[in-house]
Amino acid sequence: MTANLLKRFTVLLFACILFAGCNSSETPPEEAQAKEKPVPNTPAEFVEQAVFTDLEGNPVPISDFKGKVVMIDFWETWCKPCLASFPTLQKLQEAYPDKFVVLAVTPGFTDTVEDARSFASEHDYDFIWLMDSDDLHKKLGVQGIPYKVFVDAEGNFIKKSMGTAGPQADYKMIKQIIEEHADVRSET
Repeated sequence: MTANLLKRFTVLLFACILFAGCNSSETPPEEAQAKEKPVPNTPAEFVEQAVFTDLEGNPVPISDFKGKVVMIDFWETWCKPCLASFPTLQKLQEAYPDKFVVLAVTPGFTDTVEDARSFASEHDYDFIWLMDSDDLHKKLGVQGIPYKVFVDAEGNFIKKSMGTAGPQADYKMIKQIIEEHADVRSET
């Protein structure tokens, strides 16, 4: 009886090997494309592939801003430190108009698109106002704001920071990032 069981096992094993060998080794086109474009899994990859939504509902990929140092500023209308940093960010954007852009991104903790739209229309800041429709803040583990993420002119992640050190210190730190990663000098 054991010989018969061994014979059946051998036939089954042979069939499995034969079946596996008969499968095509070619990768279907869908799988080949998926392998070419890896799924992001690091903070840098999430940032470099980020897509936001403007206040009219249009997608805005971070890649649209290549050629400029980008600061993604996670903020909300109730965040006093966020709002206090806006004049400094505006000054930097005016000092480096062709080299630096501020993406004011609402993560939607409590603010809605209408809240952001209302704030943007009532204030004279020249930022790109966006919603975090792709949940970048969750992928980065943002638990508090203000939270800033910097991307160089080539679209590569530079660094992230939470909080503020005050207007003068923030100005100096962001100016240094712009000058190092956009290779410009300004008399600011």
